[in-house]
Order: sequence, then C-alpha cells, then structure tokens
Amino acid sequence: MAITYTWTVTNMSVLQTPQPDFVVHAQWLCSGVEGDYSAKIGGTGSFPNVEGDSFASYADLTESQVLDWVWEQMGPNGKPNSEANVEGQINSEKNPPVSPTSEPLPW
Repeated sequence: MAITYTWTVTNMSVLQTPQPDFVVHAQWLCSGVEGDYSAKIGGTGSFPNVEGDSFASYADLTESQVLDWVWEQMGPNGKPNSEANVEGQINSEKNPPVSPTSEPLPW
C-alpha cells in the first residue's frame, strides 16, 4: 500500500506593509497515512517582503497558492525530503527499531 500525503497550511502571519495583510510566514503540515499508520511533520515558510504586480489580496489567497510558495521557499529537495521524513516515521511504526535494554550488572 502506498502512503497518501496531505499538505495543509495551518496558520499565516501578515504585515500591513507594503500591502495590507502581506503574508510573511505560513505554517505548514505534511501528513501521511498508510493503512493504520500515520505520521506528520510541520514547519514554517518565510517569504521575503517583495513588492510587485503579483500581489494577491489575503482574502483571495488559496491554500494551493500558499503551498506553492512554501515548496518554492523550501527549495527543490524540501518537499520530497519532508515526505521522506513522514515515510521514515511510518516505517518505524510498522517495523519498530530494536532498542537496547538496561540489564542489572552480573556482579
């Protein structure tokens, strides 16, 4: 069974300059589910204070648009690395690593 990933924006922070409600941070969450197993990782994307014709009003933003900003800010390996982290967590749930135990000293 393959892992199903879901990316969401959980919060955004804004400044009132250079435009009203200019988004400067977006908190994101990458969740993965495979059968009965699930895991997640989150972070914050920071966006430079850039002026220009591409400004979209806060009310018109979509989650998809903000996630595109997050992924661009993360660089080309950010999204796959985040999903690989979630996959590793799920694999550890499915096949827990062997942990050493503390035993009483033999003397």
